[in-house]
Amino acid sequence: MKTYVALLRAVNVGGTGRLPMQALRSACTEAGLVGVRTYIASGNVVFTSAEPFQTVSDTLNDVVAELVGKPVDIFFRSFDEISLIAESSPFASAPPNQVLVNFFNETVSSSLVDSLIQRSNEQVSLGSREIFIWYPDGMGKSKMRWPAKIVTTGRNLRTVRKLADMASELP
Repeated sequence: MKTYVALLRAVNVGGTGRLPMQALRSACTEAGLVGVRTYIASGNVVFTSAEPFQTVSDTLNDVVAELVGKPVDIFFRSFDEISLIAESSPFASAPPNQVLVNFFNETVSSSLVDSLIQRSNEQVSLGSREIFIWYPDGMGKSKMRWPAKIVTTGRNLRTVRKLADMASELP
């Protein structure tokens, strides 16, 4: 069995992609995922499966599309990956609620960091398939934006650490 964390993009944010977490847990369990747990309403799912990754990915994509009524971008991380992300923030001294981890499905390059729009005093650090951003003045005051057509989802470091803890509790 392998443990996964799946991060759904644009679920229950600003009135779009409405998806009750109880319905998501039930549908995932019915689809054969094991030990399914969710965390807060923004689309964070932790589970295990003995199936190959592509099967797991296809299953969860189908389950979510059925529940939401349209495809939703999902960003998967293994237990080892989410644990490493949770432990290796380049902004270790920053409050975890001020550090946003943006997840991507592909390796990210420094050119993507350079393309961020209206950066002011935010600090940005490149990971493998993640970009860490520290908002010292708070996320709500930032005017920084991603360029159009960038597909990512973000979770603050506190949430990432909680997901890693939840994943560690699964067999």
